[in-house]
Amino acid sequence: MMRQEAMVEKLRGAVRDCMSKHLYSSAIFFADKVAAFTSDPADIYMQAQALFLGRHYRRAFHLLNASHIVLRDLRFRYLAAKCLEELKEWDQCLLMLGEAKVDEHGNVLDSKDCNAIYMDKDGEDCEINILSAICFLRGKAYEALENRSQAHQWYKAAVKADPLCYEALECLIDNHMLTYEEEKNLLSSLRFAPEDGWLSSFYSCFIKKYDKENVVEAKFRELEMGHRELNTSRSSMTCTLKNNTDLLACKAEYYHQSGEYQKCFDLTSELLERDPFHLKCTLVHLAAAMELGHSNELYLMACNLVKDYPQKALSWFAIGCYYYCIKKYDQSRRFFSKATSLDGTFLHAWIGHGNAFAAQEEGDQAMSSFRTAARLFPGCHLPTLYIGMEYMRTHSFKLAEQFFMQAKTICPSDPLVYNELGVVAYHMKEYKRAVWWFEKTLTFVPSSLSEMWEPTLVNLAHALRKLSCWFPGSIKRLYHIMRKLLLCQPEV
Repeated sequence: MMRQEAMVEKLRGAVRDCMSKHLYSSAIFFADKVAAFTSDPADIYMQAQALFLGRHYRRAFHLLNASHIVLRDLRFRYLAAKCLEELKEWDQCLLMLGEAKVDEHGNVLDSKDCNAIYMDKDGEDCEINILSAICFLRGKAYEALENRSQAHQWYKAAVKADPLCYEALECLIDNHMLTYEEEKNLLSSLRFAPEDGWLSSFYSCFIKKYDKENVVEAKFRELEMGHRELNTSRSSMTCTLKNNTDLLACKAEYYHQSGEYQKCFDLTSELLERDPFHLKCTLVHLAAAMELGHSNELYLMACNLVKDYPQKALSWFAIGCYYYCIKKYDQSRRFFSKATSLDGTFLHAWIGHGNAFAAQEEGDQAMSSFRTAARLFPGCHLPTLYIGMEYMRTHSFKLAEQFFMQAKTICPSDPLVYNELGVVAYHMKEYKRAVWWFEKTLTFVPSSLSEMWEPTLVNLAHALRKLSCWFPGSIKRLYHIMRKLLLCQPEV
């Protein structure tokens, strides 16, 4: 009897070792024998897991579904639903996960999952909460079925159930499902363990970065310096993320958002030398190269991406960026369109597609792209902002103002929105209001003015010049603006 138990335990160890070494056919063979010897639910689950990793999704689902425990053990139900996810059978996936309701804040209201058993003999103390994984899978299923409102509620439920479920937060942020305020409120509602303080800080850098300059810089410094209690301990390990590529990519995003394109480009170039396949950094690098007009860099990046990732939307987006940079807008539209066909949730491709039409003054097609982006990405203010710009180009100033105000509601801290509101007020001959909007713009601009904000200063100067007939004090303010403009000029 003991010899048989030892043999079975040896086979279990062999299965686990084969899976860790990616020898899935061997793992399936031995797991099948272990399950036949014992009929233990844990061994049946191990066999199903080996089948799943070996991409035998239909067989794994049949095995799990045939077991009487599938509806009572969360592990069985979750793995069965993952099989259905891989098979793209989304309705069946939701049916397998069971009925549940969630409110708009991500609070699960009615779920039978809490009453189900969870038998995991090999579970670790630091494992991700199974309920969080189930909420995340529900979100993916609803997103695949184009029910984005339900998807974003379940993603919120997943990250609330366990803040370590990074994928759920990534979907919310990357797909722009939440506004800036909603992102901040979600982070403040998460319950981190005492030792996960660094994660809370990192997540605050990961979301939209429209806080004051000193606040954002302080967040980055906190993570780069590390936690004091860990750094001053006797342990040789220092808990710092100073050279972490994900954190530096977040910082590059902030530089791009602030209009410091050269700093952004230098940082992403350095990062891509260390990790040439960091795709989030690659996207920021492409954006910075576009702003700086580095067409050669865009060409090289596009060639490499298409060679390494021909099925990714980012690769074809890079080609579109190159053609846009050299002002071949017809070709750029074609590649931006291909990027959106590969990934309909790729915001930057939709924006590029609209801008390529706008560059040739094809307003209707541009508006169509921007409206699609506004519908798909309710948490991003840029599509709404671009719609307003298109209305302003056609002198529909009232409509433009409405969309700019809508963009301000979504993101109340982007200086570009206030600049456009000032331009609209100026065109409507409301010069005092225009001055107020332009000055409001400058309060959100980083302390070191870059060339990007030179038009705002010029706009403010023009508005003050118009006001100088009625308000003599405007002349003095105009003088100070002209001095700032001189400081903005790059050195020759």
